[in-house]
Amino acid sequence: MDETPARKRFSWVGQALLYGVFALIIGVFSHWPTYRHLADDEALIKLSFTHAAQRVDECRKLTPEELAKLPPNMRTPMKCGRERSPVVVEVDIDGKPAIRHVAPPSGLSRDGASSVYQRLTVPAGTHQLAVRLNDNARKDGFDYQSEKTVTLAPAQILVIDFDPQRGGITFR
Repeated sequence: MDETPARKRFSWVGQALLYGVFALIIGVFSHWPTYRHLADDEALIKLSFTHAAQRVDECRKLTPEELAKLPPNMRTPMKCGRERSPVVVEVDIDGKPAIRHVAPPSGLSRDGASSVYQRLTVPAGTHQLAVRLNDNARKDGFDYQSEKTVTLAPAQILVIDFDPQRGGITFR
């Protein structure tokens, strides 16, 4: 069945029309409705880090008798448990508690890193931040603490991170 020239033109015009409508729909929905990440007078604080906390149990030295019972390839002088402590983090903004989060360790044996991700929308302006972190279940209180006064511009994002090599709690 050969197509007539008029039928070929009709199919080309129809196909172009459908592609045009499809492109118009994509164009409309790429600009409407308008998405606003933050209001004009708001800023964002993100608490985001991954940290392998201290082990729950202390390592202990094996006695010569205990070492003798082990196969030769398993004779390490220290025995350390695998389970890690949960990471407890608290954030106060202008003297008021804003975030309290307990991040359990990952992994089947609870021996992996703990991940923390919290977002908090605050009014733009100057704020007093206090961040506390505990990564050792054997101790009460907080091992790391930091206080800082920050001035946040509208739509600014402040990231609170944790890096033990850089001294602990960091603000970026």
